[in-house]
Amino acid sequence: MASANPAFDRLMKKGELIETVGEMTPEYLKELKHTLLVSGDTELISAPAYYLAAQRAPSINAFMTGIAIIQDELAHAHIAYHILEELGEDQEKLIFSRDPKSFRYPYAFDVPLETWTELIVANAMYDQAGFCLLGDIHEQCSYGPWKRGLNKVMLEENFHLRNGRTWCKRMSQAGGESREELQSAVDWMFPLTIEWFGLPDSMKMHSTQLDYRLKGKTNDQLRQWWMSLVVPYMEEIGVAVPAHMEVADGQETWVLDYPFPCTFDPEAKRWDFRDPCTWDDVMLRWRARGPRNAEMIQLFQEEFHNFRKSHAGA
Repeated sequence: MASANPAFDRLMKKGELIETVGEMTPEYLKELKHTLLVSGDTELISAPAYYLAAQRAPSINAFMTGIAIIQDELAHAHIAYHILEELGEDQEKLIFSRDPKSFRYPYAFDVPLETWTELIVANAMYDQAGFCLLGDIHEQCSYGPWKRGLNKVMLEENFHLRNGRTWCKRMSQAGGESREELQSAVDWMFPLTIEWFGLPDSMKMHSTQLDYRLKGKTNDQLRQWWMSLVVPYMEEIGVAVPAHMEVADGQETWVLDYPFPCTFDPEAKRWDFRDPCTWDDVMLRWRARGPRNAEMIQLFQEEFHNFRKSHAGA
């Protein structure tokens, strides 16, 4: 991985942090920006995604918790976008002028969260996925400003995750319609979060991000980590998930109980485990975005441009 930048090569070899653009290679800068953009877009889009469901909160206290989580997510997005601005990008254009389909966030957020139950399952599953992804970056990250910025993010993601787990346990123990609604949400959201980590390792090269210490685990390793945290907890509170653990040669592996990938109907929020599909099919669905993509992006872009117009002569 030798480059034309001796300072960069020295820092990579010693495992030390990079602090300035002058210490980077063009390839490192490109990969860092890409990773930051995915992080910023994911945190940003979670705000309008969660807001729809937060309005269905069962109490004022629950609603305020939902709003606090949304506020955290916006702050997390700001950290990533602010660093991108320091790296030469235009933060305002990144957020308010891009085409909705150009935003780089997990497809799961394009499927509407329409109830409080779906929101708390998102906290338990989507935020757990974010915790794994950002936790890995936080531990391995070679770029100093982002590594330090993630100190705040990790603490707050843990709060979101605990909120989801607490409510899932409460609804499961309540039984009846609450438990049924919880199980129904888990049924479609668990496989969507499995997709969150991207293509399987057999189809994706990870060398650049791993070599540059922008992540430490591959997609499949992150997926396994996530399942090791989510599946036992769901089983503990009596919620069924389509995965189990197998042990071979002393190695524990989490195995899905359905074909991966398989067909998903985003409008009906329903998986057809009897209908395996190809990763080309999945990529087409991801690129087309989901039901709420344009609506969510419009929520903050339109308000921003209306605000600018109304204050243009002030």
